[in-house]
Amino acid sequence: MSSRSETNGRREDDTRENIAYIRQMLGELRQVALGEGADMLCYLIEMAYVEAGDVQAGRRPRSVFHRD
Repeated sequence: MSSRSETNGRREDDTRENIAYIRQMLGELRQVALGEGADMLCYLIEMAYVEAGDVQAGRRPRSVFHRD
């Protein structure tokens, strides 16, 4: 039986990995959008990429509706 702190620690690790994965995928999607000349889509993906970086660095909460 794992303790609550171990469970929370694993959840936080999973969250960090998921945010890093999302950011990586956004970077790849940006390259695709750039190659297609989809300027507005590229811009929106860049904004999401920056937001994911801010969440990853702890400068922003993961949700505007729920505070951690």
